[in-house]
Amino acid sequence: MLKILYEQLLLKGSAQMKDFSLVPVSTMFGFDRGKPIDRYYIEDFLKRHQSNIQGNVLEVGDNAYTLEYGKGVSKSDVLDIIKTKESTIVGDLATGENIPVSAFDCIILTQVIHVIYDIKFALRNTLKALKPGGVLLLTTTGISQFCGCDRYGDYWRFTDLSLNMLLSEIDSSNEIKINTYGNVAVAKAFLDGFALHEIPHELLQYHDHNYQVVVTAFVRKAA
Repeated sequence: MLKILYEQLLLKGSAQMKDFSLVPVSTMFGFDRGKPIDRYYIEDFLKRHQSNIQGNVLEVGDNAYTLEYGKGVSKSDVLDIIKTKESTIVGDLATGENIPVSAFDCIILTQVIHVIYDIKFALRNTLKALKPGGVLLLTTTGISQFCGCDRYGDYWRFTDLSLNMLLSEIDSSNEIKINTYGNVAVAKAFLDGFALHEIPHELLQYHDHNYQVVVTAFVRKAA
């Protein structure tokens, strides 16, 4: 069916249509081909702020980034909504259930908030969990494939404006720095499901504000 539709579009459209495909190379963000492209930007952001990954650190799902980038980590906790091998805290950011208050020097929240429907509550409870002066390192999705599954949904896409407004509305007294990563070429490759090793490294270095693939936030909680 897709092939027939594509051929019909070719007949109606210009010769440039031959460069387009209705079928992505991967529907798994490139995980099945290697490392996903967005991980390059996520890891670049964490490297830039690794001096803040110290003391009592909380990460969601596992503590891989805490172990890789942490400097002087005294305690590493892992939050999950269900009990897993990695989890040390079973809790829900959206409801605040079992989320400690003023407990962490740093919280790493990578590619999480777009799968939580009650996003303001989740962000508010995340910031409550930080100690005064603690740092939230947050990354989220801008231009992306759909990632919903049986375990969780996929509710939101962000821009630097929307993420800044959300965080400012929760507490404008915090230090908030928003950044974006991506360009049109990277956006196309990421949507198509290419892996990181399959695109030229030089493409990753150019950032075009009009094509926000990954949006990041550095938030220091007011003392």
